[in-house]
Amino acid sequence: MSDVNQTPAVLLLEDGTVFHGQAAGKIGTTTGEICFNTGMTGYQEIFTDPSYYGQIMVMTNAHIGNYGAKNSESESNSIKIAGLVCKNFTVPYSRQLADHSIQEYFEGEQMVGISDVDTRAIVRHIRNKGAMNAIISSETTDIKKLKERLAATPSMDGLELASQVSTKEAYTFGHEDADFRVAALDYGIKQYILECMRDRDIYVKVFPAHTELEELKAFNPDGYFLSNGPGDPGAMDYAVDLAKKILREDKPLFGICLGHQLLARAVDIPTYKMHNGHRGINHPVKNLVNGHCEITSQNHGFGVSPEAIRDNMDKVEITHINLNDDTIEGIRLKDKPAFSVQYHPEASPGPHDSRYLFQDFVKLMEN
Repeated sequence: MSDVNQTPAVLLLEDGTVFHGQAAGKIGTTTGEICFNTGMTGYQEIFTDPSYYGQIMVMTNAHIGNYGAKNSESESNSIKIAGLVCKNFTVPYSRQLADHSIQEYFEGEQMVGISDVDTRAIVRHIRNKGAMNAIISSETTDIKKLKERLAATPSMDGLELASQVSTKEAYTFGHEDADFRVAALDYGIKQYILECMRDRDIYVKVFPAHTELEELKAFNPDGYFLSNGPGDPGAMDYAVDLAKKILREDKPLFGICLGHQLLARAVDIPTYKMHNGHRGINHPVKNLVNGHCEITSQNHGFGVSPEAIRDNMDKVEITHINLNDDTIEGIRLKDKPAFSVQYHPEASPGPHDSRYLFQDFVKLMEN
């Protein structure tokens, strides 16, 4: 088991704020938009969620690494975050089933991080000042050089990243003799979404982000799925155009997270950059259809315009709202069999309150 790095490291935020700590993982330098996740568990699933591509993740739980890393618990084929910020990078781990320590895991994935910093102060700063770019380095603590490199880092606003994490070749998942067939667009799809579909007797074919409708139709799907993913939905006109074509097919369409935003854009509902987004596994959401409340897993830095939706209530029904800030968490089209949610019903990590949505998708395909 590798020892914890004792190399000094620095975290520099775009507004000039500096935090000093110790290196975690690989010695190196990394940049990205800084954000925070309030989940108390599930760090490996968070690290490997493609929706976090290009983002430096601040974990608010005090210990990261205390139960190690297990190969089968990844949501994609590699770590997708740009870097890690944590309080305690805990290399000794307690779980016998783990395959690696957190240090071994990060070294194998060439991942740069910083530990031994005041994550509470960092989170308060981001919460108050809003999302911004940041740089972590254990190669140099020269603030002037780091500022120069950070200045060259593109803003997440207007950045198209989905095609960078999407599969390069189409592939299938599940049992070929399943009752239903779904064509899924991979904008950064999580592994457990596919498993939730397979468990509901759905055979899925996952397609690259840039795929034409005719190729999707050749699979003869009963329904279509728009996945989660990273980046700005406002920079994804190609995906919006495809969503519009799918809607004209009049077959069931289900979107999650980025897929929710793309469905909204397909019916002329714009998206916007949030102050600091929602990332955690305890966000309260109210289902306006049945009045029930759900505790949800969330990961997004963009939202859909509530004003535009309320101006288009003849086309769109609001089905879910966030009880913390009243942001739109779910919509359903009134003239098409299409619906979407901003949060993650598959969770992983998180509660299972919202998995009924996969069954709702099945019901649409049954009809």
